[in-house]
Amino acid sequence: MKIKPNLYLKGVFMGIAEIIPGVSGGTIAFITGIYEELIDSIKSVNSRSLKLLLTFKFASFWRAINGSFLITLIIGMLTSILILSRFIVYLIDDHPFKIWGFFFGLIIASSILIFYQIQKIRIAVLLSFVIGLTIASYIALQAPSITPNTNFFIFLSGAIAISAMILPGISGSFILVFLSKYEFILKALNSFDTAVISIFLAGCIVGLITFSRVFSYLFKKYSDVVISVLIGFLGGSLFKIWPFYEVLEYNSSNEPIYTTPILPTANQSSDLIFFSTFVVIGFISMWVLEKKFIGLNKEI
Repeated sequence: MKIKPNLYLKGVFMGIAEIIPGVSGGTIAFITGIYEELIDSIKSVNSRSLKLLLTFKFASFWRAINGSFLITLIIGMLTSILILSRFIVYLIDDHPFKIWGFFFGLIIASSILIFYQIQKIRIAVLLSFVIGLTIASYIALQAPSITPNTNFFIFLSGAIAISAMILPGISGSFILVFLSKYEFILKALNSFDTAVISIFLAGCIVGLITFSRVFSYLFKKYSDVVISVLIGFLGGSLFKIWPFYEVLEYNSSNEPIYTTPILPTANQSSDLIFFSTFVVIGFISMWVLEKKFIGLNKEI
């Protein structure tokens, strides 16, 4: 197998997109001209190709799933994810208002850009938006700030997050933020926690084989409804990354379990300025990135 430098770099850019909430790796794949091949390659991991693997026909299996293409992209994505994860954890720990402000702006811009993909505004579309917004807001406001670190939940997080790759405007990291597993997975990567990483990757593999097909089918059959639900989820998720909050309950490790969003206090004026500034920077960054390719995004 030969690693194609051009394809490897596309994987690097997809990895950068996937680790930043609000930026879609799927959109980057489309922009760089590999989206269709990526989806076809993922779908080729089916019962027929797995039969080749189980009967030890490794070369045939590799060709059937377009293995060289997939592994090159994966290596490129892992490169950028491993490099950036340490930097993002540093920003979250030391500059939370700046980094969450940047993500806040990215998600707002993503919501607007995804809205342009809706072909026709109907009652079902509006209702879907309200349902998505209500569910996401309820989870963001009522669910614990810390989700279980059980093997099952880590596995499930990986399965759902990787499936976001095929959806327009939704990144895997956004899903992890919503599931309160973003920082946890980044820190596991930084510390090379092989147990957590292995379980998470196993979830990613299962998600690609199963959930991605379901999402792809729903998107093709009910694109406007799916998009409106996604916009609702993006809107509701803003409560999740709002950095001004009051802690209602701590656990035994003195970590906040339940929090509620609040308005910035007078002594947080400098934090508010930083947050607002980076909201604008994030919004403009996303708009510049995707507005240039908005015609392409409509075709995803």
